[in-house]
Amino acid sequence: MLIRFTLLLFLISLTAASAQNLPLRKTIETSQRSIRLDVPMTNTIRKAFQAGTRDFSGKPGPNYWQLEADFTIQASLDPTTQTITGSEKISLHNHSKDDLKTIVLRLDHNLFRPEAQRGASVPAEATDGMVLTSLKVAGQVADLKVAPTMGRPGGAGNATAAKVSISGLTQTIATINLTEPIKAGTTAELDIEWHTKLPGGPNGRGHRMTQRFDSKLFQPTQWYPRLAKYDDLRGWETSPYLGPSEFYNNFGKFDVRITVPGGWIVSGTGLLQNPNEVLTATARQRLSTVLNSDEEVTIVGEKEKGPGQATALGDKLTWHFMADKVNDFAWATADSFMWKATRATIPGKGPVPIHLFYLPERAKFFERAGKISRHALEFYSKLWAPYPFPQLTLQDGPSAGMEYPMVINSNQGAADHETAHQWWPMMLGTNETRYGWMDEGFNQYMNILSAADNQNKPYNLDGLGQSYGRMSGSENEAPMMWSANDAGSGYGFQTYQKTPLMLSMLGGIVGDEAVINAMKKYTAVWAYKHPSPWDYIFFMNNELGQNLEWFWYYWLWTTEAVEGSIQEVTNTNGKTTVVVHQAGQMPSPVVLKVEFEAAGPAIKTMPNAKMIDATTAEVTWPVSVWFDGQRTFNAVMNFGKRKIKKITFDPHGRFPDANAADNVWVQN
Repeated sequence: MLIRFTLLLFLISLTAASAQNLPLRKTIETSQRSIRLDVPMTNTIRKAFQAGTRDFSGKPGPNYWQLEADFTIQASLDPTTQTITGSEKISLHNHSKDDLKTIVLRLDHNLFRPEAQRGASVPAEATDGMVLTSLKVAGQVADLKVAPTMGRPGGAGNATAAKVSISGLTQTIATINLTEPIKAGTTAELDIEWHTKLPGGPNGRGHRMTQRFDSKLFQPTQWYPRLAKYDDLRGWETSPYLGPSEFYNNFGKFDVRITVPGGWIVSGTGLLQNPNEVLTATARQRLSTVLNSDEEVTIVGEKEKGPGQATALGDKLTWHFMADKVNDFAWATADSFMWKATRATIPGKGPVPIHLFYLPERAKFFERAGKISRHALEFYSKLWAPYPFPQLTLQDGPSAGMEYPMVINSNQGAADHETAHQWWPMMLGTNETRYGWMDEGFNQYMNILSAADNQNKPYNLDGLGQSYGRMSGSENEAPMMWSANDAGSGYGFQTYQKTPLMLSMLGGIVGDEAVINAMKKYTAVWAYKHPSPWDYIFFMNNELGQNLEWFWYYWLWTTEAVEGSIQEVTNTNGKTTVVVHQAGQMPSPVVLKVEFEAAGPAIKTMPNAKMIDATTAEVTWPVSVWFDGQRTFNAVMNFGKRKIKKITFDPHGRFPDANAADNVWVQN
């Protein structure tokens, strides 16, 4: 023991002595930088590659699997008490290689309990949350007594060998402890009865959760007990729901019946199965004409209200919807909904209806909604893949910016953005709780392309990279690979704004069309599956034909920038040397725009240069010129003796740079 202690003291003293010999930091930037050329590989993704569920091609591995969850739900709304009472059957299809000893449920409405941990975007009204009154697993009745959670969401609680129990009933994550595991390759049935009150809140707060306008309009979302996602990376996803971040769900079938008072109109995910039972003959006739033209058709007008006019006769009516290959179900209902519809024409598929449900007094917010959604469906269908679902519905209410399969809680203000979500994450089921940039960020990128197309203009991504340079390194900025739950005040920038800036730089390296084409193929490969960031990274690398791990590392795992500048320009006998400096840690290709005088000796050609016009060239050196760790690079050009009047580093503004002014050299 004494020998070990003496040795430890020696090592400590040696380390201290070595540290004393290191030079002290005296400048903002180090003289050299160590460029990381690979992306971090977490234990979870290493395991997946080793198991063959993921592949370095970026495609699903030969052993890829995913759970499926089918829901059969019967629910009724009492507008007087603002309460939904429901019963559901969940068919859990265990396609994994694991025997499941537990089942995890998402009870998101527990966010509204007074003691719940939550973000700022939650309605002011507190409720009892999601109250389970009965639970059976494979016919076995579960003990619903509140059990301890060992201080963590979805904790093990007090499971016994004799009886199914559940813990976390007052939290957004609850764990069912089974007496017998669900064997790999088998199906288990869960039967649940429950009720939940829909909270109200001022000014439409509760952006991503259930909201209502008094007792006249309801937007139920995350409104039923949902099966948590179980995947090959982490098993059960047990991140709690806090409000700002979004979701990660299983694909499956939904068979949903919703009972509301007569005269109330219901919109929702899927196709209405019983129009003869809930609609008037007039409404059905109008509905039959929707696909005949691009004009909006009024299905239920402003003055058509109540049983026999807005709907079929009856004190109560049950609306029946079905949907397949979807990862959630949302709906809305009101006693005075107007209902209009139009169509979009999907390449290779034909027309699909677009439904608009809104209150008459809010008609001005929906004047352009149908036209915007039509353009979005048609444009994104050409951009990525044909719209996969049989209809799209826009629902009015306090929540004016949230997406679900075939449903967007939106008016015209967010119609394009929310429609884009039908591809991410409704078609590609990304883990939004952890990697929000893979759906919100991709959508922001899509929206830029869509906005340009809608104006009959070519898209322009120039300048976006430099805009990040002015923001990078903020103490409030979270790296994109941080869990969205932990992003704090930087959530919006991390999740929404940064991805288009990243893809702008990528386009500056490989070309925008190459990026778009690669993502189009990525969409096809991962449709109705669950890609991780590593799948996206390796797919893009392979499709673009180059190792871009350095690029992904700096954008996704850091908040670094390029910070390039031109320090000096010299000319000797027609050979021009441009000293380019990078003060940031992120490297980039060296792209120089060279502008010549209009007249003079002939401009020579260079292998790494292309002529933009008769007096302008663009010269590029690969990013590898920085891999030796130097902060300056001598860009040597030999265009001959034609006089150069101006040189610009990063002329398209694609690389993160806080000060674009020092990127320009002008001949005196």
